[in-house]
Amino acid sequence: MTTIETSPQLYARSAGLLYLLIIVFGGFAEGFVMNSLVVAGDAAATAHNILASPGLWNLSVAGNLLVPVLAVAQTWIFYLLLRPVNRQLVLLSVFLMLVSLSVEAVSKLFLLAVMPILTGGHHPGAFEPLQAPALAHLSLVLHDIAFNIALIFFGLGCLVDGYLIIKSRYLPKLIGLLMQLAGLSYLIACFAALLAPTFADSITPAILLPALIGETSFCLWLLIKGVHVAKWKERIGTEHANETCAPIRA
Repeated sequence: MTTIETSPQLYARSAGLLYLLIIVFGGFAEGFVMNSLVVAGDAAATAHNILASPGLWNLSVAGNLLVPVLAVAQTWIFYLLLRPVNRQLVLLSVFLMLVSLSVEAVSKLFLLAVMPILTGGHHPGAFEPLQAPALAHLSLVLHDIAFNIALIFFGLGCLVDGYLIIKSRYLPKLIGLLMQLAGLSYLIACFAALLAPTFADSITPAILLPALIGETSFCLWLLIKGVHVAKWKERIGTEHANETCAPIRA
């Protein structure tokens, strides 16, 4: 037997811990720092805030870089935890999450470019006084676009994960429903941000509340309760039976 089959609680709590770190780092980087330093529609004020707080900005970038790294490990554990429910659907979830993480990783390149643009990097004086803030602002806009695209795939992954949780029997159906609401919330918020920014401004951050509730609930459940071990073993037994039973040939 594999480790996941003998110690599902260890994996569940590891996933919960990773989820908690992702929520904390992501919330700090995107929720606190970005909202504190980035002034919508004002490139000069944004540049001034970032240059006035380089340490805070660099912490935000570090948090943004850590999130996809942690999420790769989390995705692998979720695959192991949810595989007994439906292997094809859990592979779909992994695919969607990896696409999301790939796009998200690319989006971080735009964040990494902001400080070198504003400070001149290895080419001081390369930009005119008004050019650097404008280019840094453009880099932030491109980051937001790529990040919203990444979250669309993440939202789709949440819908699949929610379905798998509902069908699992070793995790609460309510958590699955909350994760599906989280996925729907991300889809609405991100499509609105990309295609109807004015509408997005009117529904944000309220539209993301279901996402916060769903993900936090799943995270805490994994950390505190884990999986129902008896039902987990029942599912594992069914999976092995399906794998070992061969069709009878005439």
